[in-house]
Amino acid sequence: MILIINNHGQYNHRIHRTLRYLGIPSELVPNTTPLDEIISRDPVGLILGGGPSLERSGNCVEYIQELEIPILGICLGHQLIAKAYGGEVATAEAESYARIEIEILDEDNIFRGLGPRMNVWASHRDEVRRLPLEFDVLARSSICNVEAMKHHEKPVYGIQFHPEVHHTENGHMVFENFHEVCSSLKGE
Repeated sequence: MILIINNHGQYNHRIHRTLRYLGIPSELVPNTTPLDEIISRDPVGLILGGGPSLERSGNCVEYIQELEIPILGICLGHQLIAKAYGGEVATAEAESYARIEIEILDEDNIFRGLGPRMNVWASHRDEVRRLPLEFDVLARSSICNVEAMKHHEKPVYGIQFHPEVHHTENGHMVFENFHEVCSSLKGE
């Protein structure tokens, strides 16, 4: 099962519905869930949903730093991963909430079959301004240099856009690809 961490964003329930529609076992849990309870559920992966602010992110940084399972951060989740690894998050120069085109620089695992360009629905109030040292950029756009990133060695991914909304072309494939990463590491 993949645990979806609810960061109070308007689309967190959509992530859960999308995974259910795709037949991917998942559960939506509050971001205040204690780390030991997360561990006791033995998830194959974790999705950190979007949300309104870093201040309301509960235990997310602890999950990022302590869990040794695949993690996918979406919007605020992406920014929390960057902060947890020493990157910098700041208010975007071009604040927007709209459909944009991203350039996929590295399909890696989560963008497999989606490159080289993809139209996505993205929120750019805050964004990753400086990439953590242990990460590579997977995608960028004309308004943001870090639309997606991945840890060099760990299966930890961050994306600025929302694959769970219908405005994102083939967004379901991002979740399917992430689930495949989780399953392959769990030996399923």
